[in-house]
Amino acid sequence: MPPNSATHPSETSVPLDKIKVVLLESIHAHAAEFLTSEGFTVETIAGAPSASTLDRIADEAHMIGIRSKTTLPASFFERATKLWAIGCFCIGTNQIDLDAAASQGVAVFNAPFANTRSVAELTLAEIIALHRGLALRSMRMHRGEWCKSASGSHEIRGRTLGIIGYGRIGSQTSILAEALGMRVVFYDTANVLPLGNAQQRTSLEDLLRESDVVTVHVPETEQTKDLIGREQLAIMRKGSYLINNARGTVVDTNALAEALAIGHIAGAALDVFPAEPASNDEPFDSPLLGMDQVILTPHIGGSTAEAQRSIADEVAVKLARLMNNGSTTTAVNIPNVELPNLHPDHHRVLHYHHNVPGVLRKLNEATADLGANVTAQFLQSDPKHSYVIMDVDSAKSEPLRDRLAAIEETIKVRILW
Repeated sequence: MPPNSATHPSETSVPLDKIKVVLLESIHAHAAEFLTSEGFTVETIAGAPSASTLDRIADEAHMIGIRSKTTLPASFFERATKLWAIGCFCIGTNQIDLDAAASQGVAVFNAPFANTRSVAELTLAEIIALHRGLALRSMRMHRGEWCKSASGSHEIRGRTLGIIGYGRIGSQTSILAEALGMRVVFYDTANVLPLGNAQQRTSLEDLLRESDVVTVHVPETEQTKDLIGREQLAIMRKGSYLINNARGTVVDTNALAEALAIGHIAGAALDVFPAEPASNDEPFDSPLLGMDQVILTPHIGGSTAEAQRSIADEVAVKLARLMNNGSTTTAVNIPNVELPNLHPDHHRVLHYHHNVPGVLRKLNEATADLGANVTAQFLQSDPKHSYVIMDVDSAKSEPLRDRLAAIEETIKVRILW
């Protein structure tokens, strides 16, 4: 069970069982168990939703949990008027239109650390498997072929690993690789602190030229699209290996297939692809199919029991805390605000609005006009939006909510008790 940081008050402004949570894509059962124990009504759906199912969810849900297959565009948020939060039970949030969510006052949470170790361990396993040709040797054994030979097999000790993107996963991979005797170099657009004996390179080209195996750990952005294409593959050492456990659009798979076919790249391992099936029932296609020197896995980098449970615990708590006390701490798209637990003789007002001059003055004037005693108030803003949590006299909260809702710049207002 997740830590008890989302405990709800004994009396609430809305019956907790009226708050609906929809968890998609077979999110770990611990998430549903925890949210149910908090009193919410939870619906679980095994795969990514159809368009009609997504429309129904938009009409009904107060909170949604997704993984990487569910896409939530701007049109979804225009329809989802009840929605307060989305939990991404994964690292990435690129499947969501974050600006559209923010414009409707919908907080988006993720789990940026929970599956770091799982992806790093998969990367190390692939490095070893590629250097020993394990995938090809296993397939031949299954065909009844006994091909005992040291040809093409290498220890990874003493080899150079090039890491593109030295963030959480990249740096973890660096530590594990160095422990196995590899020499590590890395390239990152930021000037980051190397761990162990890793050395930073000032250009991607320098890293590609000196690495025996290159692994990519960057987010999906316009800048990283086709980061590894024909030009970059040509720069890589002849006989080197490429691993992509980041995002499918980062590597040009057609260019990689060509480089593998001519033997310039000795092998590759990919866990992510530019186009991926929405469910296990759909077929998969790639220009890399049938290449013996390529390890293909179905986006399972973070799919370990340990990682999925950790993600479920972390994100479920974040969702419950938002609904129970208004906390947006660690939200990726709206201002982060948090106040301690609400006093039993007060109500909590949550006010989300456009960040323009004068709104806080209007809010405070409305409070003063009612003679409401404010015991706590915290505001944070980003360039577009502001979020205020305010604790007030319980007797004045309902009329105050109505006055705040009437403020022109208000996007959402809610009362908790």
